[in-house]
Amino acid sequence: MKDKRSILKYFPLLMLGMIGILPLFMTSNYYQTICCQAMLYAVVALGLNFIVGLSGLMTLGTAAIYGLGAYTSALCCTKLGMNPWAALVPVLFMGWLIGKGLGYPSLRVQGVYLSLATIGFNEIVRSFLTNLEWTGSGTGIRNIEPYRIGDFAFDTQIRSYYLIYAVLLLFIGIAWKIVNSRWGRAFVAVKDNPEALQICGIDIANVKITAFTLSSVFAVVAGAMYAHFNRYITPATYTTDLSISFVVMLIIGGLGNFWGCIYGAYIVAFLPQLLRPIGLSYKLIYALIMMCLVVFFPNGLIRDMKKYLTFKRALKGGAASENNSQDR
Repeated sequence: MKDKRSILKYFPLLMLGMIGILPLFMTSNYYQTICCQAMLYAVVALGLNFIVGLSGLMTLGTAAIYGLGAYTSALCCTKLGMNPWAALVPVLFMGWLIGKGLGYPSLRVQGVYLSLATIGFNEIVRSFLTNLEWTGSGTGIRNIEPYRIGDFAFDTQIRSYYLIYAVLLLFIGIAWKIVNSRWGRAFVAVKDNPEALQICGIDIANVKITAFTLSSVFAVVAGAMYAHFNRYITPATYTTDLSISFVVMLIIGGLGNFWGCIYGAYIVAFLPQLLRPIGLSYKLIYALIMMCLVVFFPNGLIRDMKKYLTFKRALKGGAASENNSQDR
């Protein structure tokens, strides 16, 4: 019994270790690329969890923020000749700016109205990226240089994989620290009991804006990493469908569940690719699977599986005690 509990307790760490050694067993460049995308999606989901999972606010504009991070870094490198690492400074500033810009509307509108506002933001950004000449219009930006450390370039699949893996570990550490700090508790209080938060003298407006800012910073950095990993970006990538997929990652993993963000990111990234051999109907099958996961695991895979295992152990314990009493 204790062995099973210890395995469940340390399963997230085992999972991170498995992600680290995965390229040693995965020779396909295609699936290594999907793994890199899943790790970047996990970074975005960790940031989005501050807003949707902890604070209880719904936003559907994350794809636009992800895209702005990619375009900011790509334009700084291709148009201004900046080093990709130096370009992270304007990327972080862009994330801070977007967080402040989207945080203030959340003070006046909530629920479906906030969702509609962020959908509008997503479409406005995508329209600008598609029509402006200096962003490459609909054709996007090509020949984006990779990250380098001296003469060592992250220009191969395996090198890019471990760079993104290191970034994922970094942001897992940052997100863990925030979730378990007073800010994390304040985010949860905004959703559960905002009146008590006001009584304690905490500014709810500041908490909401901070949640949006942190989420935006996570998304723009992931977007910048994607641009230099893929070496080519286009506005067609950053659709509202992608924003919805980011929210689905949280729902599958469990809203507010820290490790669930990573599980959900891998499921959403890999499942469509595994279903592609079915043919054109794979999208329908994917949608049905997602619907079943939401219906049968409403609290997320992690929480509901834990509840199921706890219930199963309780039944076994009850049956064992009943047998013992009968023996006596």
